[in-house]
Amino acid sequence: MCVDHLKTVKWLCAVFLLVLFCVVPTPGFAIGAGEPAPDFKLQALTGEDVSLSDFKGRLVLLKLATTWCPTCKLLSAEIKKVGDFLKEQDVVVLEVFVQDSEKTIKKYLGDHEPPMTFYALLDDGQAYEAYNVYLIPRFLVIDKDQVVRFDSSGQNVMAYDIRAMVQKYNHSPAQETPEKTQ
Repeated sequence: MCVDHLKTVKWLCAVFLLVLFCVVPTPGFAIGAGEPAPDFKLQALTGEDVSLSDFKGRLVLLKLATTWCPTCKLLSAEIKKVGDFLKEQDVVVLEVFVQDSEKTIKKYLGDHEPPMTFYALLDDGQAYEAYNVYLIPRFLVIDKDQVVRFDSSGQNVMAYDIRAMVQKYNHSPAQETPEKTQ
């Protein structure tokens, strides 16, 4: 009887660890700062095809989300708060919906016209796979050279964070000043 009990406990532990590994996000899946941003070509709600590479030379804020996610909605509100600032800075916002229909997305977005360059994109699996989406929302800052500068990977991002990152990364690399080390 003890041997059977021990086998059952081992089996349950193995199942628990497998479930834990599949459910709990790990930072190892995030795209590291300094890595090239994976390109994609997706259809916008306007019907046109939009690629990340279309915006080389401009700072891009990439949001991977769904319409049913409450945290995604909160992030949209934070982006909206700095919409005029993003327009002034010529920043592009690409919102990729990873699990929604066009009809659902249109209803979710409503009649709101953001002031900045904004595209709502329907993911056909490209972005989901390329960015290894394991939790949403996922917010990335991609510089003018298409290099990832920030990947939220589970962190909450507020309007002041977005403003600070735009100010930090919306310039050419030649303008960067080395950070002081102590």
